[in-house]
Amino acid sequence: MLTLLFSCCRLKIFGPITILAFSVMVPVNWTNGSLKHSKFSHSDIDKLSISNVPNGSHRFWTHLVMAYAFTFWTCYVLKREYEIVASMRLHFLASEHRRPDQFTVLVRNVPPDPDESVSELVEHFFMVNHPDHYLTHQVVYNANKLSNLVDEKKKLQNWLDYYQLKYTRNQSQRPTTKTGTLGLWGERMDAIDFYTSKIEKISREIAQEKENTISSSKSVMPASFVSFKTRWGAAVCAQTQQTRNPSVWLTEWAPEPRDVYWANLAIPYVSLSVRRLMVAVAFFFLTFFFMIPIALVQSLANIEGIEKALPFLRPIIEVKAIKSFIQGFLPGIALKIFLLFLPTILMLMSKFEGFISTSTLERRSATRYYLFQFINVFLGSIITGTAFQQLNNFIHQSANEIPKTIGVSIPMKATFFITYIMVDGWAGVAAEILRLKPLIMYHLKNSFLVKTEKDREEAMDPGTLGFNTGEPQIQLYFLLGLVYAVVSPILLPFILVFFGLAYVVYRHQIINVYNQEYESAAAFWPDVHGRIIVALIVSQLLLMGLLSTKEAAQSTPLLITLPVLTIWFHLFCKGRYEPAFLRYPLQEAMMKDTLERAREPNLNLKGFVQAAYIHPVFKGEDDSDSDSATDDVVEEPALVPTKRHSQRSTPLPSKHSGSLS
Repeated sequence: MLTLLFSCCRLKIFGPITILAFSVMVPVNWTNGSLKHSKFSHSDIDKLSISNVPNGSHRFWTHLVMAYAFTFWTCYVLKREYEIVASMRLHFLASEHRRPDQFTVLVRNVPPDPDESVSELVEHFFMVNHPDHYLTHQVVYNANKLSNLVDEKKKLQNWLDYYQLKYTRNQSQRPTTKTGTLGLWGERMDAIDFYTSKIEKISREIAQEKENTISSSKSVMPASFVSFKTRWGAAVCAQTQQTRNPSVWLTEWAPEPRDVYWANLAIPYVSLSVRRLMVAVAFFFLTFFFMIPIALVQSLANIEGIEKALPFLRPIIEVKAIKSFIQGFLPGIALKIFLLFLPTILMLMSKFEGFISTSTLERRSATRYYLFQFINVFLGSIITGTAFQQLNNFIHQSANEIPKTIGVSIPMKATFFITYIMVDGWAGVAAEILRLKPLIMYHLKNSFLVKTEKDREEAMDPGTLGFNTGEPQIQLYFLLGLVYAVVSPILLPFILVFFGLAYVVYRHQIINVYNQEYESAAAFWPDVHGRIIVALIVSQLLLMGLLSTKEAAQSTPLLITLPVLTIWFHLFCKGRYEPAFLRYPLQEAMMKDTLERAREPNLNLKGFVQAAYIHPVFKGEDDSDSDSATDDVVEEPALVPTKRHSQRSTPLPSKHSGSLS
């Protein structure tokens, strides 16, 4: 739904901007002859850009006025959309059905206590400090090893099902397999007996590991899912500081159960800062070392500059078909190939950082993906492309003239970005509706990997939308549209067509194709809004620098006001609308609780939330003893008295739960 709102917002912004730009900017740029008499490499499309306006011309006042008009219109639409999305979010939260995460808070960094276990300490703390609203809790276990064993058992069970099905179809001969890795070598034996024995063995290991996990204090993490009797009680706990020491008893809203990324709950909270620092350093080097392939791609887009520096390649390059292909589509295709594996790498980085929900992982990965594209695809393409395109000028001119050369060349990169939008954007939307990649992958899996009906169902799974890749891509096109709206308006129709196609296609895919992995209630919108503001400021700063190289000294200072106004607008929206995405109003929580008590006075809320946040390996149906293990995990007495020798009979919090460390 957020993607649809996002695409619709862009159509509202760029529709009027495109009409105004082509009505005013294109005639102003076209009716000049600056490039015709210049020494710069250019094409006919470049005559529609600001580069065709001579230095010091009074026509730059038109570009200044249009910059103000585009900024004010964008801010107006953004304010309306932010208000609409915030209102829709609050309405959705007020009208949605009862869910466990509405009553549950995740508590992390529970301080150690020599007298009580984590479970007893959590219950004692919340019964003392939230006596009227505390309901139950579920401690967090480090069950990663157990989870790996369960996954291994599922694979073995799948092989057993395959061989049993094979034997059912041909009972004249029992199937056999080799006992080595992947069945490629080793002793040959009866496949059904082999996998049956393997499953029995791993089932015993699972039962033992499950018992060890539950009974060992080392497997219990200093964290817990705490549920309350009311939404109001959960909201108060999630949005307040619990003790005088702000580094312990940290509370936040629990993700909905299907959104929890269980593997990261086993990461100690104290190590998260170190992990995030390591990922930040790794991302820095990944981003800037990627400039090397970007430079190579841009060298393909600017053949003339390479011919001047490397004349021995001219006979090959001058072949008309080769030259057209290299300059037209090869740079965009090559850049797309380089970016193919980037989302997977960024998602692995986010997982290493220790975020505990899939939605947060995608949100973090989307932020990095956008930053990566901004630095490499946008800035990298402009800088390296300009260097190659004007290579001869760079070599034979003084250092003082280089900024002017870059200022003239930036608008000329519109040709590259037009081809990139067609290759990555238009073709990407077409591939999305055709779903050629999933179709090919399904047939490959069906031919080589599918053994049972369960495998076939998994191969046919359409998956989810992939917010971590789709949203940054749309944000990049938004950035290109704002930057080139004043500089080179010829780019705008291509972006407008992309947004229109994206809205129609993704609306269909979200409704009819993709599965919904989680419900965030538009929690991503503040990030979307912030990146649009950044795009606005970048476009204003680039225009300011460009006009300074065009000797428009009178109009350039007036552009300084635009970034200031844009930042003020962002701060206004942040203070006015962002709280709806960060905090849950107590008034809304109380209203919903009151209505629920009136409609369902005998509701057994404890039974509803008690098993929601148990690790999936403890309640899987694959294990015969999972029910008993689940009972062991959630079973708790009505009251756990404190085991401390001091303050045994007092209702006050302990020294560990409320003091400074």
